[in-house]
Amino acid sequence: MEVSLLRFHQSWPRAGYRLFALLTPEDVARMLSGLTARGTLSATTTRYAYSVLRIALGRALKAGRVTRNVCVLVDAPSKARHEITPLSADQAQAFLAASATDRLGPLYTLAIATRLRQGELLALRWEDLDLEAGILAVSHSLTRGTRQLAEPKTDRARRTLRLGVEAMAALREQRLRQLEERLAAGPRWQDAGLAFTTPAGRPLDSTNVLRAFQAALARADLPKQRFHDLRHLRATLLIESGEELGVVSRILGHSNFGTTADVYANLTPAMSQRVAERLDSILRRPAAARW
Repeated sequence: MEVSLLRFHQSWPRAGYRLFALLTPEDVARMLSGLTARGTLSATTTRYAYSVLRIALGRALKAGRVTRNVCVLVDAPSKARHEITPLSADQAQAFLAASATDRLGPLYTLAIATRLRQGELLALRWEDLDLEAGILAVSHSLTRGTRQLAEPKTDRARRTLRLGVEAMAALREQRLRQLEERLAAGPRWQDAGLAFTTPAGRPLDSTNVLRAFQAALARADLPKQRFHDLRHLRATLLIESGEELGVVSRILGHSNFGTTADVYANLTPAMSQRVAERLDSILRRPAAARW
Protein backbone atom coordinates (compact mmCIF):
# COMPACT_ATOMS: atom_id res chain seq x y z
CA MET A 1 0.00 0.00 0.00
CA GLU A 2 2.89 2.38 0.80
CA VAL A 3 4.32 2.00 -2.71
CA SER A 4 0.89 2.53 -4.27
CA LEU A 5 0.37 5.74 -2.31
CA LEU A 6 3.71 7.17 -3.34
CA ARG A 7 3.10 6.37 -7.01
CA PHE A 8 -0.42 7.76 -7.45
CA HIS A 9 0.85 10.23 -10.00
CA GLN A 10 2.01 7.39 -12.30
CA SER A 11 -1.46 5.89 -12.67
CA TRP A 12 -3.55 9.06 -12.33
CA PRO A 13 -6.35 9.43 -13.28
CA ARG A 14 -6.81 5.87 -14.60
CA ALA A 15 -6.54 4.11 -11.23
CA GLY A 16 -6.05 7.00 -8.83
CA TYR A 17 -9.68 7.50 -7.81
CA ARG A 18 -10.22 3.76 -7.37
CA LEU A 19 -7.21 3.54 -5.06
CA PHE A 20 -8.38 6.58 -3.14
CA ALA A 21 -11.79 5.05 -2.55
CA LEU A 22 -10.18 1.98 -0.96
CA LEU A 23 -7.98 3.92 1.45
CA THR A 24 -8.50 3.76 5.19
CA PRO A 25 -6.91 5.83 7.98
CA GLU A 26 -4.94 2.72 8.92
CA ASP A 27 -3.42 2.64 5.41
CA VAL A 28 -2.22 6.22 5.76
CA ALA A 29 -0.82 5.56 9.24
CA ARG A 30 1.05 2.49 7.94
CA MET A 31 2.44 4.53 5.05
CA LEU A 32 3.80 7.18 7.42
CA SER A 33 5.25 4.55 9.76
CA GLY A 34 6.91 2.85 6.79
CA LEU A 35 8.47 6.08 5.56
CA THR A 36 9.81 6.83 9.03
CA ALA A 37 11.12 3.27 9.47
CA ARG A 38 13.24 3.58 6.34
CA GLY A 39 15.62 5.83 8.18
CA THR A 40 16.73 7.49 4.95
CA LEU A 41 14.03 10.16 4.68
CA SER A 42 13.92 13.40 6.61
CA ALA A 43 10.96 14.41 8.73
CA THR A 44 10.28 17.16 6.18
CA THR A 45 10.03 14.62 3.33
CA THR A 46 7.63 12.42 5.29
CA ARG A 47 5.47 15.42 6.16
CA TYR A 48 5.50 16.48 2.50
CA ALA A 49 4.28 13.02 1.39
CA TYR A 50 1.41 13.29 3.87
CA SER A 51 0.53 16.78 2.65
CA VAL A 52 0.47 15.73 -1.02
CA LEU A 53 -1.83 12.82 -0.24
CA ARG A 54 -4.13 14.97 1.88
CA ILE A 55 -4.43 17.57 -0.89
CA ALA A 56 -5.13 14.91 -3.51
CA LEU A 57 -7.82 13.31 -1.34
CA GLY A 58 -9.34 16.73 -0.72
CA ARG A 59 -9.67 17.29 -4.45
CA ALA A 60 -11.14 13.83 -4.92
CA LEU A 61 -13.70 14.59 -2.21
CA LYS A 62 -14.71 17.82 -3.94
CA ALA A 63 -15.08 15.92 -7.20
CA GLY A 64 -17.39 13.39 -5.51
CA ARG A 65 -15.00 10.51 -6.15
CA VAL A 66 -14.55 9.60 -2.49
CA THR A 67 -16.83 9.95 0.52
CA ARG A 68 -14.22 11.21 2.97
CA ASN A 69 -10.67 12.43 3.24
CA VAL A 70 -9.07 9.77 5.44
CA CYS A 71 -5.94 11.89 5.93
CA VAL A 72 -7.80 14.26 8.24
CA LEU A 73 -8.33 11.30 10.58
CA VAL A 74 -4.57 10.76 10.91
CA ASP A 75 -2.25 13.13 12.76
CA ALA A 76 0.23 14.88 10.48
CA PRO A 77 3.90 14.00 11.04
CA SER A 78 5.66 16.41 13.35
CA LYS A 79 7.60 19.26 11.81
CA ALA A 80 11.36 18.87 11.72
CA ARG A 81 12.90 20.80 14.59
CA HIS A 82 16.26 22.48 14.14
CA GLU A 83 17.93 23.50 17.36
CA ILE A 84 18.98 27.13 17.02
CA THR A 85 22.58 27.67 18.09
CA PRO A 86 23.53 31.06 16.65
CA LEU A 87 26.89 32.69 17.19
CA SER A 88 27.33 34.76 20.31
CA ALA A 89 27.77 38.53 20.06
CA ASP A 90 31.56 38.18 20.48
CA GLN A 91 31.70 35.42 17.85
CA ALA A 92 29.66 37.53 15.44
CA GLN A 93 32.07 40.44 15.83
CA ALA A 94 35.02 38.10 15.27
CA PHE A 95 33.36 36.68 12.15
CA LEU A 96 32.65 40.10 10.65
CA ALA A 97 36.21 41.21 11.35
CA ALA A 98 37.64 38.06 9.74
CA SER A 99 35.39 38.35 6.65
CA ALA A 100 35.81 42.11 6.18
CA THR A 101 37.92 41.58 3.05
CA ASP A 102 35.78 38.74 1.67
CA ARG A 103 33.89 39.44 -1.53
CA LEU A 104 30.66 38.57 0.28
CA GLY A 105 31.61 40.39 3.48
CA PRO A 106 28.99 43.15 2.94
CA LEU A 107 26.33 40.46 2.41
CA TYR A 108 27.13 38.86 5.77
CA THR A 109 27.04 42.24 7.51
CA LEU A 110 23.68 43.08 5.98
CA ALA A 111 22.29 39.64 6.89
CA ILE A 112 23.07 40.24 10.56
CA ALA A 113 22.10 43.91 10.58
CA THR A 114 18.74 43.55 8.81
CA ARG A 115 17.51 40.03 9.73
CA LEU A 116 16.56 39.45 6.07
CA ARG A 117 16.15 35.93 4.74
CA GLN A 118 18.77 34.69 2.30
CA GLY A 119 16.31 34.83 -0.62
CA GLU A 120 15.38 38.42 0.31
CA LEU A 121 19.04 39.45 0.44
CA LEU A 122 19.88 37.86 -2.90
CA ALA A 123 16.82 39.54 -4.50
CA LEU A 124 17.68 42.98 -3.11
CA ARG A 125 17.80 45.59 -5.87
CA TRP A 126 19.45 48.98 -5.72
CA GLU A 127 16.05 50.51 -6.47
CA ASP A 128 14.78 48.97 -3.22
CA LEU A 129 17.32 51.06 -1.29
CA ASP A 130 17.41 54.70 -0.29
CA LEU A 131 20.92 55.15 1.02
CA GLU A 132 20.34 58.82 1.76
CA ALA A 133 17.36 58.17 4.02
CA GLY A 134 18.66 54.80 5.25
CA ILE A 135 15.61 52.81 4.15
CA LEU A 136 15.37 49.32 2.66
CA ALA A 137 12.15 47.98 1.11
CA VAL A 138 11.66 44.19 1.04
CA SER A 139 9.68 43.57 -2.13
CA HIS A 140 10.99 40.31 -3.62
CA SER A 141 12.69 37.05 -2.83
CA LEU A 142 14.98 34.98 -5.04
CA THR A 143 13.43 31.58 -5.73
CA ARG A 144 15.84 28.86 -4.69
CA GLY A 145 17.42 27.05 -7.62
CA THR A 146 15.86 29.24 -10.33
CA ARG A 147 17.43 32.67 -9.76
CA GLN A 148 14.02 34.18 -10.47
CA LEU A 149 12.47 36.99 -8.41
CA ALA A 150 9.19 36.16 -6.69
CA GLU A 151 6.65 38.25 -4.79
CA PRO A 152 6.58 37.89 -0.97
CA LYS A 153 4.32 35.08 0.25
CA THR A 154 2.54 37.22 2.84
CA ASP A 155 1.76 40.89 3.43
CA ARG A 156 3.96 40.88 6.54
CA ALA A 157 6.90 39.65 4.45
CA ARG A 158 6.62 42.85 2.39
CA ARG A 159 8.06 45.43 4.77
CA THR A 160 10.26 48.49 5.08
CA LEU A 161 13.32 48.57 7.33
CA ARG A 162 15.43 51.37 8.75
CA LEU A 163 19.14 50.79 8.19
CA GLY A 164 21.75 51.33 10.86
CA VAL A 165 25.24 52.76 10.42
CA GLU A 166 26.91 49.37 9.86
CA ALA A 167 24.37 48.29 7.26
CA MET A 168 24.71 51.58 5.40
CA ALA A 169 28.50 51.30 5.38
CA ALA A 170 28.30 47.72 4.07
CA LEU A 171 25.98 48.73 1.24
CA ARG A 172 28.16 51.66 0.20
CA GLU A 173 31.17 49.33 0.19
CA GLN A 174 29.22 46.82 -1.89
CA ARG A 175 28.22 49.48 -4.42
CA LEU A 176 31.87 50.46 -4.88
CA ARG A 177 32.99 46.83 -5.24
CA GLN A 178 30.25 46.13 -7.74
CA LEU A 179 31.22 49.15 -9.81
CA GLU A 180 34.81 47.89 -9.95
CA GLU A 181 33.63 44.43 -11.02
CA ARG A 182 31.35 45.93 -13.64
CA LEU A 183 34.26 47.83 -15.16
CA ALA A 184 36.42 44.70 -15.08
CA ALA A 185 33.70 42.56 -16.72
CA GLY A 186 33.08 45.01 -19.55
CA PRO A 187 30.67 43.60 -22.16
CA ARG A 188 30.31 40.36 -20.14
CA TRP A 189 28.39 42.25 -17.42
CA GLN A 190 24.70 41.29 -17.21
CA ASP A 191 22.92 44.08 -15.40
CA ALA A 192 20.08 42.70 -13.26
CA GLY A 193 19.96 45.71 -10.96
CA LEU A 194 20.77 43.51 -7.96
CA ALA A 195 22.89 44.64 -5.03
CA PHE A 196 24.65 41.28 -4.68
CA THR A 197 25.72 39.43 -7.81
CA THR A 198 28.40 37.26 -9.37
CA PRO A 199 31.46 39.05 -10.82
CA ALA A 200 29.55 39.12 -14.13
CA GLY A 201 26.38 40.67 -12.70
CA ARG A 202 24.25 37.52 -12.55
CA PRO A 203 22.12 36.58 -9.51
CA LEU A 204 24.01 34.63 -6.85
CA ASP A 205 23.31 30.94 -6.36
CA SER A 206 22.19 30.16 -2.80
CA THR A 207 24.29 26.96 -2.64
CA ASN A 208 27.43 28.82 -3.61
CA VAL A 209 26.67 31.52 -1.04
CA LEU A 210 26.29 28.90 1.68
CA ARG A 211 29.55 27.26 0.66
CA ALA A 212 31.40 30.60 0.81
CA PHE A 213 29.78 31.45 4.15
CA GLN A 214 30.83 28.19 5.76
CA ALA A 215 34.36 28.58 4.39
CA ALA A 216 34.50 32.05 5.99
CA LEU A 217 33.38 30.58 9.32
CA ALA A 218 36.08 27.91 9.10
CA ARG A 219 38.76 30.52 8.41
CA ALA A 220 37.62 32.40 11.52
CA ASP A 221 37.75 29.13 13.52
CA LEU A 222 34.03 29.35 14.29
CA PRO A 223 31.42 26.54 14.42
CA LYS A 224 29.54 25.55 11.27
CA GLN A 225 26.29 27.44 10.72
CA ARG A 226 23.45 27.61 8.25
CA PHE A 227 23.18 30.94 6.43
CA HIS A 228 19.71 31.28 7.97
CA ASP A 229 21.37 31.25 11.41
CA LEU A 230 22.58 34.80 10.74
CA ARG A 231 18.92 35.82 10.82
CA HIS A 232 18.48 33.92 14.08
CA LEU A 233 21.61 35.60 15.45
CA ARG A 234 20.24 39.10 15.08
CA ALA A 235 16.81 38.15 16.41
CA THR A 236 18.38 36.45 19.43
CA LEU A 237 20.55 39.48 20.15
CA LEU A 238 17.46 41.71 20.02
CA ILE A 239 15.57 39.46 22.43
CA GLU A 240 18.60 39.23 24.74
CA SER A 241 18.75 43.03 24.82
CA GLY A 242 15.16 43.13 26.07
CA GLU A 243 13.26 43.86 22.85
CA GLU A 244 9.61 42.76 22.92
CA LEU A 245 8.87 39.56 21.03
CA GLY A 246 6.04 41.22 19.09
CA VAL A 247 8.45 43.85 17.75
CA VAL A 248 10.95 41.15 16.77
CA SER A 249 8.14 39.27 14.99
CA ARG A 250 7.28 42.31 12.85
CA ILE A 251 10.94 42.97 12.07
CA LEU A 252 11.45 39.37 10.93
CA GLY A 253 8.34 39.50 8.74
CA HIS A 254 6.82 36.38 10.33
CA SER A 255 3.27 35.64 9.23
CA ASN A 256 2.11 35.55 12.86
CA PHE A 257 3.38 36.12 16.38
CA GLY A 258 3.09 32.42 17.23
CA THR A 259 5.82 31.55 14.74
CA THR A 260 8.27 33.87 16.49
CA ALA A 261 7.31 32.61 19.94
CA ASP A 262 7.75 29.00 18.82
CA VAL A 263 11.13 29.54 17.13
CA TYR A 264 12.64 31.52 20.03
CA ALA A 265 11.01 29.68 22.92
CA ASN A 266 14.32 28.38 24.29
CA LEU A 267 16.31 30.78 26.46
CA THR A 268 19.96 31.50 25.69
CA PRO A 269 22.37 31.95 28.64
CA ALA A 270 22.14 35.73 28.19
CA MET A 271 18.34 35.60 28.26
CA SER A 272 18.40 33.41 31.37
CA GLN A 273 20.78 35.83 33.10
CA ARG A 274 18.55 38.81 32.26
CA VAL A 275 15.50 36.98 33.65
CA ALA A 276 17.41 36.11 36.83
CA GLU A 277 18.51 39.73 37.28
CA ARG A 278 14.95 40.98 36.81
CA LEU A 279 13.65 38.50 39.39
CA ASP A 280 16.39 39.60 41.80
CA SER A 281 15.34 43.23 41.39
CA ILE A 282 11.71 42.28 42.09
CA LEU A 283 12.45 40.07 45.09
CA ARG A 284 15.23 42.18 46.61
CA ARG A 285 14.10 43.51 49.98
CA PRO A 286 14.72 47.12 51.03
CA ALA A 287 17.80 47.50 53.22
CA ALA A 288 15.65 48.43 56.28
CA ALA A 289 13.70 45.21 56.00
CA ARG A 290 16.75 42.94 56.06
CA TRP A 291 17.65 41.03 59.17
